[in-house]
Amino acid sequence: MSEISVGTPALWISFTLFVLIMLALDLGVFHRKAHEISVKEAALWSAFWIILSLCFNGLVYMWFGGATALEFLTGYVIEKSLSIDNIFVFLVILSYFSVAPAYQHRVLFWGIIGALITRAIFILGGAWILHQFHWVEYIFGAFLIFTGIRLMLQGEVEVHPEKNPVLRFAKKFLPVTNEYHGAKFWIKQGAKWVATPLFLVLLVIEATDVVFAIDSIPAIFAITKDPFIVYTSNIFAILGLRALYFLLAGLMRKLEYLTVGLSLVLVFVGTKMLIADYFHIPIGWSLGVVGGILAISFLASFLRKR
Repeated sequence: MSEISVGTPALWISFTLFVLIMLALDLGVFHRKAHEISVKEAALWSAFWIILSLCFNGLVYMWFGGATALEFLTGYVIEKSLSIDNIFVFLVILSYFSVAPAYQHRVLFWGIIGALITRAIFILGGAWILHQFHWVEYIFGAFLIFTGIRLMLQGEVEVHPEKNPVLRFAKKFLPVTNEYHGAKFWIKQGAKWVATPLFLVLLVIEATDVVFAIDSIPAIFAITKDPFIVYTSNIFAILGLRALYFLLAGLMRKLEYLTVGLSLVLVFVGTKMLIADYFHIPIGWSLGVVGGILAISFLASFLRKR
């Protein structure tokens, strides 16, 4: 497990600029006009982001060696699998607010911009805390095990966007229109600017992602303490989330055992974090265990439906 960051300031800046350029091309060129994302388009974009992530994994291998590359790949797989479970929550939020399919991509895009900022803050803060206070690692491990067990026992989760405190706060203190105005978050009525319902959706998405980050970021710190590897694997998993949403939204309810698989992954990485000082689990084994659990959960879900 990496103890020293392999990311120099130049690498951090270069990677961030690369991500911003890709996002600018995404919104400004490929999705400049609002339209409903087809399954074919979502599949192509999902493949693109996965291939791009694997190419970056190859660069990590060339720059820093096989061990660090395995840490990136394992962290990416964990974050990607946890983000799949988040798709169902996004589906409920967008359905609750009756967001037209043509504008869902725009909401998720700006939601990811906010996620990039909050994840960077959480990751750098988490890395500093773990470096200063080693005993916090045991808290992270216990939290992951608790979260995994709770996820397994709670069954199907009911999501109530209307109870989101951020939404209540916004409705209380922000002027909001009653109708959507295309893809606009704000419009001008008379002499003042007012928020559209689409802006409220964005706020709920952002608030929900903060909750997701609290679960997912400690999980990757069980694999590596290198903030650069944690950040890059996390960001690559998030970048492909929008395309994955449009690809898997219709299948989420059919993945009956996905929650069980994710629960076991969280329990495994939490246990790995707790016993790290006494027993070292090789990173290759960790990747095999995580990949095996997820593969079995997907296979079991499809066999169950058949």
